[in-house]
Amino acid sequence: MKSKMKIRVLVTAMLSIGALAMSGAAHAQSSVTLYGLIDTGIDFGNNVDGHHLYQMASGVSAGSRWGVRGKEDLGGGLDAVFDLESGFNSANGSEGSGLAFSRNAYVGLSSKTAGTLTLGRQWDPLVDLIEPFSLNDAYGGWYFSHPNDMDNLDNGFAISNAVKYTSPTIGGFTGEALYSFGGQAGQFSNDSAYSAALGYTNGAFSAGAGYLRVNDPESALQSYQSGSGYTNAVYGNYLANARSQGIFAAGASYTLGKFKVMGNFTNVNFQQGDLSQDVKFQNYEIAGTYAATSQLNLAAGYTYTDGRDHATGQEPKYQQLNLSAEYELSKRTAVYVLAALQKASGGAVAQIAGFDPSTTGKQIVGRVGVRHSF
Repeated sequence: MKSKMKIRVLVTAMLSIGALAMSGAAHAQSSVTLYGLIDTGIDFGNNVDGHHLYQMASGVSAGSRWGVRGKEDLGGGLDAVFDLESGFNSANGSEGSGLAFSRNAYVGLSSKTAGTLTLGRQWDPLVDLIEPFSLNDAYGGWYFSHPNDMDNLDNGFAISNAVKYTSPTIGGFTGEALYSFGGQAGQFSNDSAYSAALGYTNGAFSAGAGYLRVNDPESALQSYQSGSGYTNAVYGNYLANARSQGIFAAGASYTLGKFKVMGNFTNVNFQQGDLSQDVKFQNYEIAGTYAATSQLNLAAGYTYTDGRDHATGQEPKYQQLNLSAEYELSKRTAVYVLAALQKASGGAVAQIAGFDPSTTGKQIVGRVGVRHSF
């Protein structure tokens, strides 16, 4: 009897250990992560439609969002991957752009040796490989972007119906290519988009260049013209008329101890944006960051934008100075202050992204905010 009892106890223990081992193996092979970020602050604008403005705003230094991402090990170095990411307004709880998953909604396959192929709504290659060379990427966000984020270097829009390939990193080089289906029978190019970019990193130096073209951007994108809630005085009319929006972008950065210097250039062309003539803008940005302490980070940047409307001969110009100070209370929580000062000329009025235009050629914006990630 005692022997039988011992055998039963031994078998039960072995089965329990086996079940735990199988559970651990399954957990290692598959994972799902809930993540997010909340950014909320108080803004001041000195001239917004001719008035001083005080407001609470969400998602400025970084977009407020929550998401679920995961992967499953399929064996042989191949993983199934997915990401569902929704933007939201933390000031009033509303959805970003009125979509359930406004930022990302894709599924795909990933291999360390062959690269990653994803399908769905996702960022274009300029966002992934060129945006890191702009100050808005990690510090000022929306308010530090080139006028009304005309080149999408602040990831103002994701691209729907897209197939994207990301290569593995080889010799410091990483490449991306994307194509978005327009979905119109008999009109293959309408509402479609394509993009490609190449990035390179070697120690403290990084650089990249790429191109994005969106056909019929007013209808193809959840754009500022239709979803922002303010009047886009910089290029709103051109976007509404454009047959396409073409963006070439290049940038580089170098890190030396506590200092990081970065710069970028973008050329934006709204094809047939005004009276069937092209409207073009060139953006030049130089910026730097300084890790003053392990918790305090300082940043400053300057952007110059030169435009030309080929229909009217107008040449709008924008100069913007950006300043930021951020203090990390922990690895996940930071408080910050930022300021943006813009001067417009060439017949244009000033307009910092996220605000209605000034009634003059100058506009100043300040912000105090808190950001928490989870």
